[in-house]
Amino acid sequence: MTTPVDPLAVALSVVRILDGLGIANTIGGSIASSFAGEPRSTIDIDIVAAVGEADIPALIEAVTPDFYVDAEAIRRAIRTRGSANLIHHATSLKVDLFIAGGTPLDARQLARRRPVTVGSVTIHVHPPEDILLQKLHWYRKGREVSDRQWRDVLGIVRVQGPRLDVEYLRANAPALGIADLLARALEEGRDADVVQ
Repeated sequence: MTTPVDPLAVALSVVRILDGLGIANTIGGSIASSFAGEPRSTIDIDIVAAVGEADIPALIEAVTPDFYVDAEAIRRAIRTRGSANLIHHATSLKVDLFIAGGTPLDARQLARRRPVTVGSVTIHVHPPEDILLQKLHWYRKGREVSDRQWRDVLGIVRVQGPRLDVEYLRANAPALGIADLLARALEEGRDADVVQ
């Protein structure tokens, strides 16, 4: 009998561990875009965390009961400012742990993260502008073929509408090489009468 897959519950378990270890973190990906835009299901979880070499032993010990983790992959991710996977034993759900510092956006995501209360627990998620930039970055890296990523982008633009900090978006998109994609997303949003 398999355990039902609840990505948010799995994300909460990782966040509790990171918070308990004093490691700053923020949830991105589809979970964050669901809070900022249109909700949708997800097949994995993205977390940006400020994990350092000194955190490795305690992190490995804390996640091991519930997750498969490759300690060497975590070390490599820290060295390269890349990512490593945690695989939840009960559900086989994958958590992509992105080590802060891999992109110019990481520090801003951690500094600008927003608290969201889920039941009795508070988690931090990327703010709408940063998840929008991240989704555009992934869309570009994926050769601009993912309809799902583009739908997430447009969902954020449409739901946030005039609340989006367009100046912030335009100032930070060039560092990720996505200024043209941002302009396109905002134009499509303007066509929907949501971005002024």
